[in-house]
Amino acid sequence: MGIARQPLKVKMFLAVLFRPEANYAELLKNLEAKFGSMECSYGPVPFSFSDYYTDEMGTDLLKWYLTFGPLMDRERLPDVKIFTNEFERERCINGQRMVNVDPGYIARDKLVLASTKDFYHRLYLADGIYGEVTLHFRKGVFRFFSWTYPDYKEPSFLEFLTKARAKYMHEIRETE
Repeated sequence: MGIARQPLKVKMFLAVLFRPEANYAELLKNLEAKFGSMECSYGPVPFSFSDYYTDEMGTDLLKWYLTFGPLMDRERLPDVKIFTNEFERERCINGQRMVNVDPGYIARDKLVLASTKDFYHRLYLADGIYGEVTLHFRKGVFRFFSWTYPDYKEPSFLEFLTKARAKYMHEIRETE
């Protein structure tokens, strides 16, 4: 019989997709006010992996991947997603989003993203929010699944994520 235990804390992760005219320094300031100091970042980089957001957000979008400290409890992810949904709504202009914020976390063995959409590879968490294991870490590298978004498969993003995970692992060892 297994013994139930509290899971290790995790590192907050945000993927911020935004229109070129959005003030990303201001976006970061507002996100840091909620989540603490940004620790690691990758981007902003041109987002050319999908036209999924074109109708709602336009073209020439940029994406920025960020981690924040301090470590957080996994149970916070639904609340974080609800906050980021409101954060997006507050920045809409004429019904169009200026920014899309996808929250998640880095754990020892995976990158988890939050979603409001149910699908076969997502588990219900709470309050209308689902969790998706987007990448898993095995034998020293992040590996993807058939459902992993194309930008999360990019070597430069995976290099960023590996460095962010190493920082997270150092923090976890310090807390044990």
